[in-house]
Amino acid sequence: MSWLTRVREAIPFIKKRETPDNLWHKCKNCGEMIFSKEHEENLFVCPKCDHHDRIGPAQRFRQIFDDGRFTVLPAPRVAEDPLKFRDSKKYPDRLKAARASTGEKDALQNARGLIGGQPAIVGVQDFAFMGGSMGLAVGAAFVAGADAAIAEKRPYIIFTAAGGARMQEGILSLMQMPRTTVAIQRLKEAGLPYIVVMTDPTTGGVTASYAMLGDIQIAEPGALIGFAGQRVIESTIRERLPDGFQRAEYLLDHGMLDMVVHRRDLKATLARLADFLAPAEAA
Repeated sequence: MSWLTRVREAIPFIKKRETPDNLWHKCKNCGEMIFSKEHEENLFVCPKCDHHDRIGPAQRFRQIFDDGRFTVLPAPRVAEDPLKFRDSKKYPDRLKAARASTGEKDALQNARGLIGGQPAIVGVQDFAFMGGSMGLAVGAAFVAGADAAIAEKRPYIIFTAAGGARMQEGILSLMQMPRTTVAIQRLKEAGLPYIVVMTDPTTGGVTASYAMLGDIQIAEPGALIGFAGQRVIESTIRERLPDGFQRAEYLLDHGMLDMVVHRRDLKATLARLADFLAPAEAA
């Protein structure tokens, strides 16, 4: 043993403090480093540039429902691999990986609770689950949420976030567009409010169906909303699109949205709308 090793081992070194990997959050928009706790307390909105980060059902439910109290509705059972689809991976393996990373059964989850004292059923799509893609499970969950709203005479509020239909389910995923449209029609016939909150991003078949059929259309600031991507549109029409095209503020200016609401004001806004639109017997 060398003299350097003996001296080093004799000195009572203080153990290096371990720093949690999730202590800081880097804003995807401005690059600002934010304490994760501060970021969470600010509803996952950057305090510097006001960028609204993507969040999943658990965080959304805690933010929206009174005292963070809610009851999750059971997810309907559907065929998990109806087409036996396989690309570089088997579809069941992709589902298994998505469930392990998010802790969710599929991309849409419903819960019931009170918003500003107003009872409501709320559905939340999670972009972290296979891009929030719409397949049989999402369609079934949407219908189940609408059915629960009708049974309990509550508004149905949906937070959308999706890249479109789920290609692994082919035509079956596209069939969820008319299926969800029929469920919305039943809500309207029952005289119940259907409120849509579009978050970043809401695109493809989701935009072409239930995301654009609300009694009230709301979006979070900066949310990307559209059907086809900007590059696809530009190559089709051979023109450059305006700055901010397909962002929430642009759509509000051009009449496709009723309002753009900051996340800190969403709960109060939804409570007011639910109270105003609720049928007299449910009020």
